[in-house]
Amino acid sequence: MSYFRTAILLAALTALFMGIGYLIGGQGGMVIALLVAAAMNLFAYWNSDKMVLRMYGAREVDERSAPELYALVKRLAEAAGLPMPRVYVMDNPQPNAFATGRNPQHAAVAVTTGLLNTVNQDELAGVIAHELGHVKNRDTLLMTITATIAGAISMLANFGFMFGGRSNSNNNIGFIGTLALLILGPLAAGLVQMAISRNREYEADREGAEISRRPLSLASALQKIAGAAQHIPNMPAERNPASAHLFIVNPLSGARMDNLFSTHPNVENRVARLREMARDMGESGTPAGAGSDASGPWSSERRVAGRGPWG
Repeated sequence: MSYFRTAILLAALTALFMGIGYLIGGQGGMVIALLVAAAMNLFAYWNSDKMVLRMYGAREVDERSAPELYALVKRLAEAAGLPMPRVYVMDNPQPNAFATGRNPQHAAVAVTTGLLNTVNQDELAGVIAHELGHVKNRDTLLMTITATIAGAISMLANFGFMFGGRSNSNNNIGFIGTLALLILGPLAAGLVQMAISRNREYEADREGAEISRRPLSLASALQKIAGAAQHIPNMPAERNPASAHLFIVNPLSGARMDNLFSTHPNVENRVARLREMARDMGESGTPAGAGSDASGPWSSERRVAGRGPWG
């Protein structure tokens, strides 16, 4: 998906937000909706990373508290030509990861303790490289703002339903119109959000494979994460489903069908693309984050800030 098409989709979300505002409050409501959308985008631009990291209870680590993890992220960032992002660990049994931040200079990469206990070092390098791919493509800002506007459309449609909408001789939508807003507004916003997210995941897989030079390791990690996510709940994500698209694999329970109603592409489709990349790249080359153990769980780094073993 090109950035032009992405801009069109974001403009469509804003227009939908304004349209619902007009139906609820007329021209004044449309202007208010535009101002609210602009304020929300501005707030999300400066604070989206802090909001999502706080939401998941992520704690920042450095080269003293988590030397191996920090060094791995640093090597991969250098391979990607990116500034060193902040590194966070989430105390969460589900293996998963996400990146956030408004630009590469203010980026953060967060991994769960479950991920560190599940994958080997080459696989972890692939996961982190995938997240750095999001940073490189500036997806983190795009997807956060999209989620913010989509959530606002849902709230605005609910507001219109509660108060009956705008009804006069020029525009009589009444109960039926506001009921349609309640259903179609959030649905349209969700479809746009999910379409953006799914295409970005494919692109980040490609970037991650190029950064780590091990597409098969990333494919293996995706399979492990998807398998574990089906059985291990991610409670913060369940409470905040609008943020689910930030993760490398859908953290929510339920089906993972590759259709318009999924925030993530089907894992099997992603693995197939990565295997095709592996054939094109061949087996030569060492991943940027290669370590000593490429077969067992990535657990050689046992402590973070004195908290004890992973898990």
